[in-house]
Amino acid sequence: MINYTKHITVEPGKRSGQPCIRGMRVTVYDILSYLAGGNTIDELLENFPGLIKEDVYAALAYAADAEKRIIKIAS
Repeated sequence: MINYTKHITVEPGKRSGQPCIRGMRVTVYDILSYLAGGNTIDELLENFPGLIKEDVYAALAYAADAEKRIIKIAS
C-alpha cells in the first residue's frame, strides 16, 4: 500500500481541516466521491490540474486505513 502521509495533509484553516491532497483544496472525500460516482482515475487527473495518480492511490490508502481504525475501535 502507498505511504499516504506524503500526499495527505490536514490544515485547520483549509477545507475545515479535512484531509487534503498535498495542501491543495482537493479533499480525500472529493477523490472518493468522484471515484464512487464512476469517474476513472484518468478523468480525475484531467479535471483536477496538479493531481497525480499517486495522489488518488494515497486517498484510497487513507480511506482504507481510516476504515481499519474504525474496525479496531469497534472490536
